[in-house]
Amino acid sequence: MPAPTNAVTKGGFVPVASAPHVKFSDQLTHSITDISRIIEQHKGMIDSIQEIAIELTSSIGSLHTLTVHYAKTANAILDVLLPILKNLPIIPKNVMELLTNLELITQKIIDNEVATSKTINDVHSGLKTGDVNKIKGHATDLQAVTRTLTAMIPRQN
Repeated sequence: MPAPTNAVTKGGFVPVASAPHVKFSDQLTHSITDISRIIEQHKGMIDSIQEIAIELTSSIGSLHTLTVHYAKTANAILDVLLPILKNLPIIPKNVMELLTNLELITQKIIDNEVATSKTINDVHSGLKTGDVNKIKGHATDLQAVTRTLTAMIPRQN
């Protein structure tokens, strides 16, 4: 007896005997189940990271407030003192440079106060409420703050 052949239909398609097929929904269900399992396994770590991030943003916010307060005080003193000292010949040049640099640093801190405060508050709020949209995009802002602060750190010889 000759071997059965599959009939060729229009367009050259050869139907295959009803073989079982994998359903996309089954694959997605397994993926979602795996993701849920992984999240559940690491829930404690994820929650701890969130708590630490909340505390860090709180600490950074307090440090920022303190820094701005003292920067404004120092800047106000320097605004009065520098013009007087520039006219006194007994003030060494390196002291004048130090005071001028200090005035520039305090002014940078003051100038960045609003943007830095907004970033810190948005990140803190987003972490507390779980609102990813408040956190998105602020990584770049925080990197800029870090670069600005790092640039102000005096180099030790």
